[in-house]
Amino acid sequence: MKIVKHLARILVGLTFIFSGFVKGIDPWGSAYKFTDYFNAMHLDWLLWAAFPLGVLLAFTEFAIGVALLFNTFLRFFSWLSLLFMVFFTGLTLWIAIENPVTDCGCFGDALVITNWETFYKNLVLIVLALIVFIYRNNMTGAPGKKAGFALSLVAVVAYSGFVIHSYNHLPVFDFRPYKVGVNIPEAMAMPADAPQDVYENTFFYKNKKTGKIEQFTEENYPWQDTINYEFHDTKSTLVEKGYEPPIHDFTIETPEGENIVDFFLYDDNYVFMLIAYDLKKSSIKPQERINKLADWALENGMPFICLTSSLQDDTDAFAITRKAPYEFFNADEITLKTIIRSNPGLLVVKDGTIVAKYHYNDIPSAETFQQEFINK
Repeated sequence: MKIVKHLARILVGLTFIFSGFVKGIDPWGSAYKFTDYFNAMHLDWLLWAAFPLGVLLAFTEFAIGVALLFNTFLRFFSWLSLLFMVFFTGLTLWIAIENPVTDCGCFGDALVITNWETFYKNLVLIVLALIVFIYRNNMTGAPGKKAGFALSLVAVVAYSGFVIHSYNHLPVFDFRPYKVGVNIPEAMAMPADAPQDVYENTFFYKNKKTGKIEQFTEENYPWQDTINYEFHDTKSTLVEKGYEPPIHDFTIETPEGENIVDFFLYDDNYVFMLIAYDLKKSSIKPQERINKLADWALENGMPFICLTSSLQDDTDAFAITRKAPYEFFNADEITLKTIIRSNPGLLVVKDGTIVAKYHYNDIPSAETFQQEFINK
């Protein structure tokens, strides 16, 4: 039993560390996921708490994991880990049944699993957490009390540094489809032999004699029996998800609604895309640097555009107020939030390949960009 209890402690600890770390280094991603949940549960009054709750959840998970892994304050953290697992096992069961969001976000963007897979994972973890809880008073062994505390402190301090850096710049690890080095057209392509979505169709016909609505499958629905039955309704249920390209929702639309994404993705020059999902919430601190970089790019024949989900009246007002020299185009808000965790942020593309991403705190000068990409 000694091996089992320590193995349970280590496995639960590592899982909590991984979950807390990948969410912690992407604090805005965690906030967006909380926002999805609040919207699905009609808790709009809690939207203000999405960001602090995302940060707090990730930190708590990481702290629990570190304490379990290094055998520190085990009596307290074994209680906490078990309470966590009881709560989230119940929550993920509801999510799996009701499916309010397609991705629970338990491992951020680092590991995307289905809602039912998340629930089954939690069933295993709650058993392991229960083992740790039962043997919490008899879990002696390496690394020892002092060494465990020291290692835990170092891990939490290092984690905090990663989180602070990711908040003020960009996540230290990018697990999303729009990472540097990705060719967007290739990531949008659908292989010829890719499996397709499989649907199960249910047909509802009205029995003309009884007036009742009867249910049929594709094998037995009475589409030819017009004497006894009258078509009422049909319902399609997805039973097997087919292949979905990593990038499947990237568009660049003009105010008239025309998608001109190919115009920019196949340009063999550097294309600067300023990403501002909501101009009203966009930081204006870097605006002067952005305008200078845009002026330089446009003067040298390099496209510089802004992608936003804001309405045209807002973009027009912003352009005048901030003296923006670039054009504004529309894109989906969720897509823009996925592309870069910064509002605004800068995406640089060449031949369809993402060559650079910048947080608004790191917008480069024209000289810096030339040294890094053009004059190297």
